[in-house]
Amino acid sequence: MKITLNGEIRELDGPSVQDALAQIGLGEARVATALNGDFLPAASRAGTALKDGDALEVVAPMQGG
Repeated sequence: MKITLNGEIRELDGPSVQDALAQIGLGEARVATALNGDFLPAASRAGTALKDGDALEVVAPMQGG
């Protein structure tokens, strides 16, 4: 399926947000996610299905100040 990942169109298998994160190498990473503009808690990723045209934003926390 084609989704927009951090502003870039990508072809991913899915079917869940967690599967997509694993596919891009972030399956175990501590990241924040938003699906179609709405925050998606880590506990909901495995049960949230992706579909063609979805927009997924993945943000890693940064240290410093």
